Amino acid sequence: MAYADGFVIAIPKKKVAEYKRIARKAGKVWRDHGCLDYKECVGEDIKTSFGVPFPKLAKTKPNETVVFSWILYKSRKHRDAVNAKVMADPRMAKMMKAPMPFDMKRFSHGGFTVIVDA
Repeated sequence: MAYADGFVIAIPKKKVAEYKRIARKAGKVWRDHGCLDYKECVGEDIKTSFGVPFPKLAKTKPNETVVFSWILYKSRKHRDAVNAKVMADPRMAKMMKAPMPFDMKRFSHGGFTVIVDA
């Protein structure tokens, strides 16, 4: 069964371009090690009138927006194998030493079993 890692990140609007550069590099590393898909999306139409809007969920400040991301794998076992390779990759080690363009204390992440793939 397919598996996805999902992320919700509150990020200053002025740092979206910097984040995009980092995300492109990270996406290449994940793809090089076998993930099926890698997506990074920045909020555009996120102030909905139903449910909990992403800005409220992520507790964004007025100068921030939300990045919603996911990485797709064949299974959780595949995810664990890919992530082990990614974390051992020197390209990632270099990226992890640099300061992130967002507050890591407000970074949300989780692993999800895919239940519908239409």
